[in-house]
Amino acid sequence: MSAEEGIDDSTTAEVIEVVGKTGMHGEAMQVKCRIQEGSNQGRIITRNVLGPVRMGDVLQLRETQRDADSIGGR
Repeated sequence: MSAEEGIDDSTTAEVIEVVGKTGMHGEAMQVKCRIQEGSNQGRIITRNVLGPVRMGDVLQLRETQRDADSIGGR
């Protein structure tokens, strides 16, 4: 899959809060992000992100229906 193919079916979301590290070894960051376009525009969802991320970054999401489980799992 090339970079151009992935852009057509993805949705942009802006990181508004970095919640913390997650995963067995802290390799992923859990973030809250606001959907910027599409039918879910304005909705705030929680996602797990691999790699460096900070507030204000824009993510390309393949789907916007699922939220990540909260850290701690309670």
